[in-house]
Amino acid sequence: MIRAFFLAVGQLGDPPVRRVLAASLAITLAIFAALGGALWWGIDALLANVAWHGALAGVAATLVTVLALWLLFRAVAILVVGLFADTIVAAVERRHYPDRLASARAVPFHRGLAMGAGSAARFVGVNLLMMPVYVALLVTGVGTAAAFFVVNAWLLGRDLTDMVAARHMDAAAMRGWRAATAGRRFALGLAGTALFVVPLLNILAPVIGAAMATHLYHGTDR
Repeated sequence: MIRAFFLAVGQLGDPPVRRVLAASLAITLAIFAALGGALWWGIDALLANVAWHGALAGVAATLVTVLALWLLFRAVAILVVGLFADTIVAAVERRHYPDRLASARAVPFHRGLAMGAGSAARFVGVNLLMMPVYVALLVTGVGTAAAFFVVNAWLLGRDLTDMVAARHMDAAAMRGWRAATAGRRFALGLAGTALFVVPLLNILAPVIGAAMATHLYHGTDR
């Protein structure tokens, strides 16, 4: 996993990877900016009869948007990078696994979108279901953070490796591969989740994670 991380970081300068990073970050921030604008408009309308309603709406919208950015950045970032994941995986395969690139099948846009949307939905749904557990574990001091990492490592490990496996397997084969590589996918998910909680580094986390997943896949699927 450490080797995969450094290989992934070493490829951040590749033009295709840079383009994906720039595009995915721009789209992700645009989504949150649109959310902030919509919140401001809605709150301003609700407070139309209150003095300084414009300023109050601006403050409230900013606070909610920042909170959403903190809580949902991972979900939105993985959804967006899923649209471009094929480019990242192909770049890694071109440099390190040219024989596998030759037999790969490009993932259609609609499938990438569906996979990204499924990832975001699982992240939100599972974490909402786990919320009572997170709250109950607050008394332990570290239990909430540990549970969050375990749950999201499981989710992220699947999301990232599916981006690669979709180029080489059909849906039935992917299910069997997930079961056979559960441990390494979980380790990948732990690494990716750790990247997402580090300020500034979290911006690179989706791209680094997709590249690491490519190395994991080609190291374990034979």
